[in-house]
Amino acid sequence: MYKNPLGFEKLSKLLRSFAIPSIISMLVSSLYNIVDQIFIGQGVGYLGNAATNVAFPLTTISVAIALLVGIGSASRFSLYIGAKENDKAACVVGNGFVSMLILSALYVILVLTFLTPLLYAFGATDQIFPYAYSYTQITTWGVPFLITTNVMSNMIRADGSPKYSMACMVLGAVINTILDPIFIFVFDMGVEGAAWATVIGQIASALMALRYLKLFKNVNLARSDFRFSFHEFLSTSAIGISSCVNQISLMLVQIILNNSMTYYGQFSIYGQEIPLAACGIVMKTNAILLAIIIGISQGMQPIVGFNYGAKQYDRVRGIFMLALKLNLVVSVIGWSLFQFCPGMVLSIFGSGDKLYFEFAIRFMRTYLFMAAINGVQMLSSGFFSAIGKPLKGMVLSLTRQVLFFIPLALIFPIFMGLDGLIYAAPVADFVAFIVSVCLLRHEWKNLYQLEKNQKAAIDLISLCQVDTQNN
Repeated sequence: MYKNPLGFEKLSKLLRSFAIPSIISMLVSSLYNIVDQIFIGQGVGYLGNAATNVAFPLTTISVAIALLVGIGSASRFSLYIGAKENDKAACVVGNGFVSMLILSALYVILVLTFLTPLLYAFGATDQIFPYAYSYTQITTWGVPFLITTNVMSNMIRADGSPKYSMACMVLGAVINTILDPIFIFVFDMGVEGAAWATVIGQIASALMALRYLKLFKNVNLARSDFRFSFHEFLSTSAIGISSCVNQISLMLVQIILNNSMTYYGQFSIYGQEIPLAACGIVMKTNAILLAIIIGISQGMQPIVGFNYGAKQYDRVRGIFMLALKLNLVVSVIGWSLFQFCPGMVLSIFGSGDKLYFEFAIRFMRTYLFMAAINGVQMLSSGFFSAIGKPLKGMVLSLTRQVLFFIPLALIFPIFMGLDGLIYAAPVADFVAFIVSVCLLRHEWKNLYQLEKNQKAAIDLISLCQVDTQNN
Protein backbone atom coordinates (compact mmCIF):
# COMPACT_ATOMS: atom_id res chain seq x y z
CA MET A 1 0.00 0.00 0.00
CA TYR A 2 1.15 3.57 -0.62
CA LYS A 3 0.07 7.11 0.16
CA ASN A 4 -2.38 8.08 -2.57
CA PRO A 5 -1.42 11.32 -4.38
CA LEU A 6 -5.11 11.99 -5.12
CA GLY A 7 -5.41 13.41 -1.63
CA PHE A 8 -2.50 15.86 -1.64
CA GLU A 9 -1.03 16.42 -5.13
CA LYS A 10 -1.62 19.74 -6.91
CA LEU A 11 -5.03 19.62 -8.62
CA SER A 12 -3.87 20.92 -11.99
CA LYS A 13 -1.13 18.29 -12.10
CA LEU A 14 -3.59 15.53 -11.12
CA LEU A 15 -6.12 16.55 -13.75
CA ARG A 16 -3.41 16.69 -16.39
CA SER A 17 -2.03 13.28 -15.46
CA PHE A 18 -5.47 11.64 -15.36
CA ALA A 19 -7.38 13.55 -18.04
CA ILE A 20 -4.80 13.36 -20.86
CA PRO A 21 -4.59 9.52 -20.85
CA SER A 22 -8.39 9.36 -20.45
CA ILE A 23 -8.91 11.69 -23.40
CA ILE A 24 -6.50 9.68 -25.54
CA SER A 25 -8.27 6.47 -24.47
CA MET A 26 -11.67 7.85 -25.43
CA LEU A 27 -10.37 9.25 -28.71
CA VAL A 28 -8.83 5.91 -29.52
CA SER A 29 -12.12 4.19 -28.68
CA SER A 30 -13.92 6.55 -31.06
CA LEU A 31 -11.29 5.91 -33.71
CA TYR A 32 -12.45 2.31 -34.04
CA ASN A 33 -15.61 3.60 -35.71
CA ILE A 34 -14.05 6.67 -37.31
CA VAL A 35 -11.26 4.68 -38.98
CA ASP A 36 -13.75 2.08 -40.22
CA GLN A 37 -15.92 4.92 -41.53
CA ILE A 38 -13.04 6.54 -43.41
CA PHE A 39 -11.72 3.38 -45.06
CA ILE A 40 -15.18 2.02 -45.81
CA GLY A 41 -16.14 5.37 -47.33
CA GLN A 42 -13.08 5.28 -49.58
CA GLY A 43 -13.28 1.55 -50.41
CA VAL A 44 -17.02 0.78 -50.44
CA GLY A 45 -18.84 4.10 -50.72
CA TYR A 46 -21.55 5.91 -48.80
CA LEU A 47 -23.77 2.80 -48.67
CA GLY A 48 -21.05 1.16 -46.60
CA ASN A 49 -20.94 4.21 -44.34
CA ALA A 50 -24.70 4.07 -43.98
CA ALA A 51 -24.38 0.40 -42.98
CA THR A 52 -21.92 1.18 -40.17
CA ASN A 53 -24.29 3.91 -39.04
CA VAL A 54 -27.10 1.36 -38.81
CA ALA A 55 -24.80 -0.98 -36.85
CA PHE A 56 -23.60 1.77 -34.50
CA PRO A 57 -26.40 1.35 -31.90
CA LEU A 58 -25.13 -2.17 -31.18
CA THR A 59 -21.72 -0.73 -30.30
CA THR A 60 -23.41 1.92 -28.19
CA ILE A 61 -25.23 -0.74 -26.18
CA SER A 62 -22.00 -2.62 -25.49
CA VAL A 63 -20.32 0.60 -24.34
CA ALA A 64 -23.35 1.27 -22.10
CA ILE A 65 -22.86 -2.13 -20.45
CA ALA A 66 -19.17 -1.40 -20.00
CA LEU A 67 -19.88 1.98 -18.40
CA LEU A 68 -22.53 0.51 -16.10
CA VAL A 69 -19.95 -1.83 -14.59
CA GLY A 70 -16.79 0.18 -15.28
CA ILE A 71 -17.80 3.64 -14.06
CA GLY A 72 -19.77 2.16 -11.16
CA SER A 73 -16.87 -0.04 -10.05
CA ALA A 74 -14.27 2.71 -10.51
CA SER A 75 -16.32 5.28 -8.58
CA ARG A 76 -16.93 2.91 -5.67
CA PHE A 77 -13.28 1.86 -5.74
CA SER A 78 -12.18 5.51 -5.42
CA LEU A 79 -14.65 6.23 -2.63
CA TYR A 80 -13.51 3.17 -0.62
CA ILE A 81 -9.82 3.92 -1.16
CA GLY A 82 -10.41 7.51 -0.06
CA ALA A 83 -12.16 6.24 3.06
CA LYS A 84 -9.30 3.70 3.62
CA GLU A 85 -11.61 0.68 3.24
CA ASN A 86 -9.31 -1.29 0.95
CA ASP A 87 -10.92 -4.71 1.51
CA LYS A 88 -14.22 -3.39 0.18
CA ALA A 89 -12.39 -1.84 -2.78
CA ALA A 90 -10.92 -5.27 -3.64
CA CYS A 91 -14.41 -6.83 -3.58
CA VAL A 92 -15.62 -4.13 -5.97
CA VAL A 93 -12.89 -5.04 -8.48
CA GLY A 94 -13.60 -8.78 -8.28
CA ASN A 95 -17.36 -8.41 -8.57
CA GLY A 96 -16.98 -5.96 -11.47
CA PHE A 97 -14.82 -8.46 -13.33
CA VAL A 98 -17.31 -11.32 -12.96
CA SER A 99 -20.26 -9.05 -13.78
CA MET A 100 -18.73 -7.93 -17.06
CA LEU A 101 -18.18 -11.55 -18.15
CA ILE A 102 -21.81 -12.48 -17.46
CA LEU A 103 -23.27 -9.41 -19.18
CA SER A 104 -20.98 -9.82 -22.22
CA ALA A 105 -22.09 -13.42 -22.78
CA LEU A 106 -25.79 -12.51 -22.50
CA TYR A 107 -25.38 -9.62 -24.92
CA VAL A 108 -23.69 -11.70 -27.64
CA ILE A 109 -26.36 -14.40 -27.43
CA LEU A 110 -29.21 -11.89 -27.71
CA VAL A 111 -27.70 -9.92 -30.61
CA LEU A 112 -26.85 -12.96 -32.73
CA THR A 113 -30.32 -14.39 -32.12
CA PHE A 114 -32.20 -11.23 -33.16
CA LEU A 115 -29.69 -9.59 -35.52
CA THR A 116 -31.92 -9.26 -38.61
CA PRO A 117 -34.92 -7.58 -36.90
CA LEU A 118 -32.55 -5.39 -34.89
CA LEU A 119 -30.84 -4.00 -38.01
CA TYR A 120 -34.17 -3.18 -39.66
CA ALA A 121 -35.32 -1.57 -36.40
CA PHE A 122 -32.14 0.53 -36.42
CA GLY A 123 -33.04 1.97 -39.83
CA ALA A 124 -31.59 -0.42 -42.44
CA THR A 125 -33.07 -0.24 -45.92
CA ASP A 126 -33.02 -3.13 -48.40
CA GLN A 127 -29.95 -1.62 -50.10
CA ILE A 128 -28.05 -1.13 -46.85
CA PHE A 129 -29.02 -4.35 -45.02
CA PRO A 130 -26.49 -6.75 -46.68
CA TYR A 131 -23.58 -4.48 -45.72
CA ALA A 132 -24.88 -3.94 -42.18
CA TYR A 133 -25.50 -7.67 -41.63
CA SER A 134 -22.02 -8.68 -42.82
CA TYR A 135 -20.40 -6.04 -40.62
CA THR A 136 -22.31 -6.71 -37.38
CA GLN A 137 -22.25 -10.49 -37.64
CA ILE A 138 -18.48 -10.25 -37.17
CA THR A 139 -18.16 -7.28 -34.79
CA THR A 140 -20.60 -8.84 -32.32
CA TRP A 141 -17.95 -11.46 -31.46
CA GLY A 142 -15.66 -8.64 -30.41
CA VAL A 143 -18.15 -7.25 -27.88
CA PRO A 144 -16.85 -9.24 -24.86
CA PHE A 145 -13.36 -7.90 -25.54
CA LEU A 146 -14.65 -4.35 -26.02
CA ILE A 147 -16.53 -4.50 -22.71
CA THR A 148 -13.56 -6.05 -20.90
CA THR A 149 -11.22 -3.31 -22.08
CA ASN A 150 -13.59 -0.49 -21.12
CA VAL A 151 -14.44 -1.93 -17.67
CA MET A 152 -10.83 -2.66 -16.79
CA SER A 153 -9.64 0.70 -18.13
CA ASN A 154 -11.91 2.56 -15.72
CA MET A 155 -10.70 0.50 -12.75
CA ILE A 156 -7.05 0.82 -13.83
CA ARG A 157 -7.48 4.59 -13.99
CA ALA A 158 -9.07 4.65 -10.54
CA ASP A 159 -6.11 2.67 -9.19
CA GLY A 160 -3.84 5.52 -10.27
CA SER A 161 -2.47 4.15 -13.56
CA PRO A 162 -4.06 6.30 -16.27
CA LYS A 163 -1.16 5.75 -18.69
CA TYR A 164 -1.57 1.98 -18.57
CA SER A 165 -5.30 2.43 -19.17
CA MET A 166 -4.51 4.61 -22.18
CA ALA A 167 -1.99 2.09 -23.53
CA CYS A 168 -4.65 -0.64 -23.52
CA MET A 169 -6.89 1.44 -25.78
CA VAL A 170 -4.09 2.67 -28.02
CA LEU A 171 -2.82 -0.85 -28.72
CA GLY A 172 -6.12 -2.00 -30.19
CA ALA A 173 -6.66 1.16 -32.21
CA VAL A 174 -3.20 0.97 -33.77
CA ILE A 175 -3.80 -2.65 -34.79
CA ASN A 176 -7.22 -1.73 -36.19
CA THR A 177 -5.80 1.19 -38.18
CA ILE A 178 -3.04 -0.96 -39.67
CA LEU A 179 -5.33 -3.86 -40.59
CA ASP A 180 -8.23 -1.80 -42.02
CA PRO A 181 -6.55 -0.76 -45.31
CA ILE A 182 -4.91 -4.18 -45.66
CA PHE A 183 -8.18 -6.09 -45.32
CA ILE A 184 -10.30 -3.61 -47.31
CA PHE A 185 -7.98 -2.68 -50.19
CA VAL A 186 -5.34 -5.43 -50.41
CA PHE A 187 -7.58 -8.44 -49.66
CA ASP A 188 -10.72 -6.73 -51.05
CA MET A 189 -12.82 -7.82 -48.04
CA GLY A 190 -15.02 -4.69 -47.94
CA VAL A 191 -17.01 -4.09 -44.75
CA GLU A 192 -16.12 -7.58 -43.51
CA GLY A 193 -12.45 -6.61 -43.57
CA ALA A 194 -13.16 -3.53 -41.45
CA ALA A 195 -15.10 -5.71 -39.01
CA TRP A 196 -12.29 -8.25 -38.61
CA ALA A 197 -9.74 -5.47 -38.12
CA THR A 198 -11.89 -4.06 -35.32
CA VAL A 199 -12.30 -7.41 -33.55
CA ILE A 200 -8.58 -8.25 -33.68
CA GLY A 201 -7.74 -4.85 -32.19
CA GLN A 202 -10.30 -5.34 -29.43
CA ILE A 203 -8.84 -8.74 -28.50
CA ALA A 204 -5.34 -7.25 -28.16
CA SER A 205 -6.61 -4.42 -25.94
CA ALA A 206 -8.56 -6.79 -23.68
CA LEU A 207 -5.58 -9.10 -23.13
CA MET A 208 -3.40 -6.17 -22.09
CA ALA A 209 -6.11 -4.83 -19.75
CA LEU A 210 -6.56 -8.23 -18.06
CA ARG A 211 -2.83 -8.34 -17.31
CA TYR A 212 -3.34 -5.47 -14.84
CA LEU A 213 -5.26 -7.75 -12.45
CA LYS A 214 -1.83 -8.71 -11.06
CA LEU A 215 -0.59 -5.12 -10.91
CA PHE A 216 -3.12 -3.26 -8.71
CA LYS A 217 -1.35 -0.81 -6.36
CA ASN A 218 -4.06 0.01 -3.81
CA VAL A 219 -5.47 -3.48 -3.21
CA ASN A 220 -4.24 -7.05 -3.02
CA LEU A 221 -6.69 -9.14 -5.02
CA ALA A 222 -7.46 -12.64 -3.75
CA ARG A 223 -9.36 -15.45 -5.47
CA SER A 224 -12.21 -14.98 -2.99
CA ASP A 225 -12.79 -11.44 -4.35
CA PHE A 226 -13.75 -12.81 -7.77
CA ARG A 227 -17.31 -13.88 -7.13
CA PHE A 228 -20.67 -12.53 -8.19
CA SER A 229 -22.70 -10.78 -5.51
CA PHE A 230 -26.07 -9.44 -6.57
CA HIS A 231 -25.95 -6.89 -3.77
CA GLU A 232 -22.53 -5.65 -4.91
CA PHE A 233 -23.74 -5.56 -8.51
CA LEU A 234 -26.75 -3.42 -7.57
CA SER A 235 -24.53 -1.01 -5.62
CA THR A 236 -22.17 -0.71 -8.56
CA SER A 237 -25.01 -0.34 -11.06
CA ALA A 238 -26.63 2.38 -8.96
CA ILE A 239 -23.56 4.57 -9.48
CA GLY A 240 -22.79 3.52 -13.06
CA ILE A 241 -26.39 3.83 -14.23
CA SER A 242 -26.13 7.51 -15.19
CA SER A 243 -23.27 6.87 -17.64
CA CYS A 244 -25.05 3.76 -18.90
CA VAL A 245 -28.32 5.62 -19.40
CA ASN A 246 -26.47 8.36 -21.27
CA GLN A 247 -25.20 5.76 -23.76
CA ILE A 248 -28.60 4.07 -24.04
CA SER A 249 -30.21 7.43 -24.69
CA LEU A 250 -27.61 8.06 -27.41
CA MET A 251 -28.64 4.74 -28.93
CA LEU A 252 -32.32 5.68 -28.83
CA VAL A 253 -31.51 8.99 -30.48
CA GLN A 254 -29.51 7.17 -33.17
CA ILE A 255 -32.38 4.75 -33.86
CA ILE A 256 -34.96 7.52 -34.05
CA LEU A 257 -32.70 9.63 -36.25
CA ASN A 258 -31.94 6.71 -38.58
CA ASN A 259 -35.60 5.84 -39.08
CA SER A 260 -36.74 9.45 -39.27
CA MET A 261 -34.01 10.36 -41.77
CA THR A 262 -35.08 7.57 -44.13
CA TYR A 263 -38.80 8.30 -43.64
CA TYR A 264 -38.74 12.07 -44.08
CA GLY A 265 -35.84 11.88 -46.53
CA GLN A 266 -38.00 10.04 -49.06
CA PHE A 267 -40.23 13.11 -49.30
CA SER A 268 -37.27 15.41 -49.96
CA ILE A 269 -34.86 15.92 -52.85
CA TYR A 270 -32.22 13.98 -50.90
CA GLY A 271 -33.95 10.58 -50.85
CA GLN A 272 -33.49 7.95 -48.12
CA GLU A 273 -29.80 7.08 -48.27
CA ILE A 274 -28.19 10.56 -48.32
CA PRO A 275 -29.70 11.80 -45.02
CA LEU A 276 -28.91 8.48 -43.34
CA ALA A 277 -25.28 8.47 -44.48
CA ALA A 278 -24.78 12.17 -43.67
CA CYS A 279 -26.31 11.72 -40.22
CA GLY A 280 -23.90 8.90 -39.44
CA ILE A 281 -20.88 10.96 -40.48
CA VAL A 282 -21.94 13.99 -38.43
CA MET A 283 -22.75 11.91 -35.36
CA LYS A 284 -19.39 10.15 -35.46
CA THR A 285 -17.55 13.42 -36.07
CA ASN A 286 -19.27 14.84 -33.01
CA ALA A 287 -18.24 11.66 -31.19
CA ILE A 288 -14.64 12.88 -31.39
CA LEU A 289 -15.53 16.03 -29.46
CA LEU A 290 -17.63 14.01 -27.02
CA ALA A 291 -14.74 11.60 -26.54
CA ILE A 292 -12.54 14.47 -25.35
CA ILE A 293 -15.25 15.74 -23.00
CA ILE A 294 -15.94 12.26 -21.61
CA GLY A 295 -12.18 11.78 -21.23
CA ILE A 296 -11.99 14.94 -19.12
CA SER A 297 -14.94 13.70 -17.06
CA GLN A 298 -13.38 10.26 -16.54
CA GLY A 299 -10.06 11.84 -15.62
CA MET A 300 -11.83 14.01 -13.07
CA GLN A 301 -13.91 11.25 -11.46
CA PRO A 302 -11.23 9.33 -9.49
CA ILE A 303 -9.93 12.61 -8.06
CA VAL A 304 -13.43 13.77 -7.11
CA GLY A 305 -14.40 10.38 -5.67
CA PHE A 306 -11.27 9.99 -3.55
CA ASN A 307 -11.43 13.51 -2.10
CA TYR A 308 -15.17 13.31 -1.46
CA GLY A 309 -14.61 10.04 0.40
CA ALA A 310 -11.74 11.68 2.31
CA LYS A 311 -14.00 14.70 3.08
CA GLN A 312 -11.67 17.17 1.36
CA TYR A 313 -14.50 19.21 -0.13
CA ASP A 314 -12.40 22.18 -1.22
CA ARG A 315 -10.44 19.84 -3.50
CA VAL A 316 -13.70 18.38 -4.85
CA ARG A 317 -14.86 21.85 -5.91
CA GLY A 318 -11.45 22.80 -7.24
CA ILE A 319 -11.01 19.80 -9.51
CA PHE A 320 -14.51 20.16 -10.97
CA MET A 321 -13.95 23.82 -11.82
CA LEU A 322 -10.64 22.99 -13.52
CA ALA A 323 -12.34 20.26 -15.56
CA LEU A 324 -15.18 22.61 -16.49
CA LYS A 325 -12.80 25.31 -17.77
CA LEU A 326 -10.86 22.77 -19.84
CA ASN A 327 -14.11 21.39 -21.25
CA LEU A 328 -15.30 24.83 -22.34
CA VAL A 329 -12.05 25.54 -24.19
CA VAL A 330 -12.24 22.22 -26.07
CA SER A 331 -15.96 22.63 -26.83
CA VAL A 332 -15.51 26.10 -28.30
CA ILE A 333 -12.74 24.82 -30.59
CA GLY A 334 -14.95 21.96 -31.73
CA TRP A 335 -17.90 24.29 -32.31
CA SER A 336 -15.72 26.57 -34.44
CA LEU A 337 -14.70 23.66 -36.69
CA PHE A 338 -18.30 22.50 -37.09
CA GLN A 339 -19.52 25.99 -37.99
CA PHE A 340 -16.69 27.34 -40.13
CA CYS A 341 -15.03 24.25 -41.67
CA PRO A 342 -17.79 21.61 -42.13
CA GLY A 343 -16.89 20.80 -45.74
CA MET A 344 -13.28 20.11 -44.86
CA VAL A 345 -14.31 17.83 -41.96
CA LEU A 346 -16.85 15.90 -44.04
CA SER A 347 -14.48 15.37 -46.97
CA ILE A 348 -12.28 13.18 -44.76
CA PHE A 349 -14.96 10.50 -44.84
CA GLY A 350 -15.05 9.97 -48.58
CA SER A 351 -16.69 11.48 -51.60
CA GLY A 352 -20.29 12.17 -52.46
CA ASP A 353 -22.39 14.11 -54.93
CA LYS A 354 -23.46 17.75 -54.60
CA LEU A 355 -26.73 16.90 -52.84
CA TYR A 356 -24.90 14.79 -50.26
CA PHE A 357 -22.49 17.56 -49.27
CA GLU A 358 -25.24 20.18 -49.37
CA PHE A 359 -27.32 18.29 -46.83
CA ALA A 360 -24.37 17.10 -44.70
CA ILE A 361 -22.96 20.63 -44.26
CA ARG A 362 -26.32 22.09 -43.27
CA PHE A 363 -26.96 19.17 -40.92
CA MET A 364 -23.59 19.57 -39.19
CA ARG A 365 -23.90 23.32 -38.69
CA THR A 366 -27.43 23.24 -37.30
CA TYR A 367 -27.45 19.95 -35.38
CA LEU A 368 -24.22 20.88 -33.55
CA PHE A 369 -24.98 24.57 -33.08
CA MET A 370 -24.92 24.26 -29.26
CA ALA A 371 -21.80 22.07 -29.15
CA ALA A 372 -19.94 24.74 -27.16
CA ILE A 373 -22.08 24.12 -24.04
CA ASN A 374 -22.92 20.41 -24.38
CA GLY A 375 -20.03 19.31 -22.17
CA VAL A 376 -21.46 20.98 -19.06
CA GLN A 377 -24.22 18.38 -18.88
CA MET A 378 -21.79 15.47 -19.33
CA LEU A 379 -19.31 16.74 -16.76
CA SER A 380 -22.11 17.36 -14.27
CA SER A 381 -23.48 13.85 -14.73
CA GLY A 382 -20.00 12.36 -14.15
CA PHE A 383 -19.51 14.58 -11.10
CA PHE A 384 -22.67 13.34 -9.39
CA SER A 385 -21.74 9.72 -10.12
CA ALA A 386 -18.28 10.27 -8.62
CA ILE A 387 -19.66 11.60 -5.33
CA GLY A 388 -22.10 8.70 -4.98
CA LYS A 389 -25.28 10.51 -6.05
CA PRO A 390 -26.35 8.43 -9.05
CA LEU A 391 -29.96 9.65 -9.16
CA LYS A 392 -28.91 13.20 -10.04
CA GLY A 393 -26.37 11.84 -12.49
CA MET A 394 -29.03 9.73 -14.16
CA VAL A 395 -31.47 12.65 -14.38
CA LEU A 396 -28.81 14.71 -16.14
CA SER A 397 -28.02 11.81 -18.48
CA LEU A 398 -31.70 11.64 -19.43
CA THR A 399 -32.29 15.36 -19.91
CA ARG A 400 -30.71 16.09 -23.27
CA GLN A 401 -31.35 12.83 -25.08
CA VAL A 402 -34.55 11.31 -23.69
CA LEU A 403 -36.54 14.04 -21.94
CA PHE A 404 -35.91 16.81 -24.48
CA PHE A 405 -34.45 15.67 -27.80
CA ILE A 406 -36.57 12.58 -28.52
CA PRO A 407 -39.94 14.34 -28.02
CA LEU A 408 -38.77 17.30 -30.10
CA ALA A 409 -37.40 14.98 -32.81
CA LEU A 410 -40.82 13.33 -33.04
CA ILE A 411 -42.85 16.57 -32.97
CA PHE A 412 -40.83 19.07 -35.04
CA PRO A 413 -40.71 16.98 -38.26
CA ILE A 414 -44.52 16.80 -38.33
CA PHE A 415 -44.53 20.53 -39.06
CA MET A 416 -41.06 21.06 -40.57
CA GLY A 417 -40.24 17.76 -42.28
CA LEU A 418 -36.56 16.82 -42.48
CA ASP A 419 -35.53 20.24 -41.10
CA GLY A 420 -37.40 19.48 -37.87
CA LEU A 421 -34.94 16.71 -37.04
CA ILE A 422 -32.05 19.12 -37.45
CA TYR A 423 -33.48 21.93 -35.31
CA ALA A 424 -34.56 19.62 -32.47
CA ALA A 425 -30.95 19.11 -31.33
CA PRO A 426 -29.84 22.68 -30.50
CA VAL A 427 -33.10 23.37 -28.66
CA ALA A 428 -32.67 20.21 -26.54
CA ASP A 429 -29.00 21.07 -25.89
CA PHE A 430 -29.83 24.51 -24.53
CA VAL A 431 -32.58 23.31 -22.18
CA ALA A 432 -30.33 20.49 -20.86
CA PHE A 433 -27.60 23.07 -20.16
CA ILE A 434 -29.99 25.14 -18.02
CA VAL A 435 -31.05 22.07 -15.99
CA SER A 436 -27.40 21.11 -15.40
CA VAL A 437 -26.52 24.57 -14.10
CA CYS A 438 -29.47 24.52 -11.68
CA LEU A 439 -28.53 21.11 -10.21
CA LEU A 440 -24.88 22.13 -9.91
CA ARG A 441 -25.73 25.33 -8.02
CA HIS A 442 -27.75 23.31 -5.51
CA GLU A 443 -24.93 20.80 -5.01
CA TRP A 444 -22.40 23.60 -4.59
CA LYS A 445 -24.40 24.89 -1.62
CA ASN A 446 -24.36 21.37 -0.12
CA LEU A 447 -20.58 21.15 -0.47
CA TYR A 448 -20.09 24.49 1.27
CA GLN A 449 -22.41 23.37 4.08
CA LEU A 450 -20.54 20.06 4.50
CA GLU A 451 -17.26 21.95 4.66
CA LYS A 452 -18.70 24.38 7.21
CA ASN A 453 -20.01 21.52 9.40
CA GLN A 454 -16.65 19.75 9.18
CA LYS A 455 -14.77 22.90 10.24
CA ALA A 456 -17.18 23.40 13.14
CA ALA A 457 -16.64 19.80 14.29
CA ILE A 458 -12.83 20.22 14.14
CA ASP A 459 -13.03 23.47 16.12
CA LEU A 460 -15.21 21.77 18.73
CA ILE A 461 -12.77 18.87 19.09
CA SER A 462 -9.86 21.29 19.44
CA LEU A 463 -11.74 23.25 22.09
CA CYS A 464 -12.49 20.09 24.07
CA GLN A 465 -8.84 19.05 23.91
CA VAL A 466 -7.75 22.45 25.26
CA ASP A 467 -10.28 22.18 28.13
CA THR A 468 -9.04 18.68 28.93
CA GLN A 469 -5.42 19.87 29.06
CA ASN A 470 -6.32 22.84 31.29
CA ASN A 471 -8.15 20.59 33.71
